[in-house]
Amino acid sequence: MKILQLTAALALFASSGVLGFATNPTKSPLSSRSPTELDMVAGGSALPKAVVKAGIAVASAALAGTGFVKLVLDKPSRTYGEGSVAQEYDEWTEEGILEYYWGEHIHLGYYSAEEKYRFKPLNEAQFAFIDEMMKFGGIDPKVDSTAKVLDVGCGFGGTSRYLARKLGPTSEVTAITLSPKQVQRATELAVEQNTPNAKFLVEDALAMSFPDNTFDIVWACESGEHMPDKKRYIEEMMRVLKPGGKFVMATWCQRDDRENPFDKRDLRDLQYLYEEWSHPYFISKEAYAELIDATGMMNKVTTANWVRETINSWRHTIWKGAKDPRGWIFKPKSYIKTFRDAYCIERMHRAFKRGLLEYGMLTATKKDVK
Repeated sequence: MKILQLTAALALFASSGVLGFATNPTKSPLSSRSPTELDMVAGGSALPKAVVKAGIAVASAALAGTGFVKLVLDKPSRTYGEGSVAQEYDEWTEEGILEYYWGEHIHLGYYSAEEKYRFKPLNEAQFAFIDEMMKFGGIDPKVDSTAKVLDVGCGFGGTSRYLARKLGPTSEVTAITLSPKQVQRATELAVEQNTPNAKFLVEDALAMSFPDNTFDIVWACESGEHMPDKKRYIEEMMRVLKPGGKFVMATWCQRDDRENPFDKRDLRDLQYLYEEWSHPYFISKEAYAELIDATGMMNKVTTANWVRETINSWRHTIWKGAKDPRGWIFKPKSYIKTFRDAYCIERMHRAFKRGLLEYGMLTATKKDVK
């Protein structure tokens, strides 16, 4: 975007004389030369008209080229559809670029107000996020060392394995995803990391095969974004949670538009963010809380917006990609997709920064059976 703005400015300035080119010398008090000449005022020397025209042509071509690229990038390429989420994550897993830059945790990191993302490894920020999410959900290894945990939407299983090790060997973590390739990779890493108490399954979060009241903890980190039926998603997680069990969720949310309605720009940007990464739609954290309340199964829901704590993650990954291109430079077939992802990451950053999106955190406990 900065390149586009700079190129536009250069073209505009060159054509209007702001950079010293007088395009109509007969009106300039500094010139008495023929109107067939063009002056460079700053240098006091005349430049041939052809040179100036060539400069303007180059700037205009650059502007047009950059504008065309932006036009292409602004058109979403991976809209949500049946099977699209599993397909996209299978492809991301096979090509390896996502894992190279995001590591085994495909979620944002947590940064204190004093921390600069360029000086903090992303995986440390991601571990910090898990620790903070555990605190937010009231999950304590001393209390929950024998807990049965469900991780809904586990990715490569980094968080699942971390929870399994953090809670201890007597805990059991079951992690689900729609992507068979992610299950394969997550299982490989569990063996490599000697984490036998974490297992991975291909399972639809909207129609889970687990019986009612199965898990002590239900954990959902950045999976709600891909769910086409948010109500069913919430109901299923509440169903499989045991009475007295703990639920904690982190998810990208759009702001609550009931008090601050979306304008045309907001709607356009949301549509892009839905469609570029195979999201059906987002909802607000307030709407999620209402869905949880509507089940009648849960105690009071606590919510928070962790935008400040997580927003550095977006540009952190762009910085990593620019600083270390080895993850993508030798994969020319993935160039276009990689550039699209980098562009979408920047647009995500801006949407969170301006308040269009929020990083929703929700937690509650399930009511005891009377």
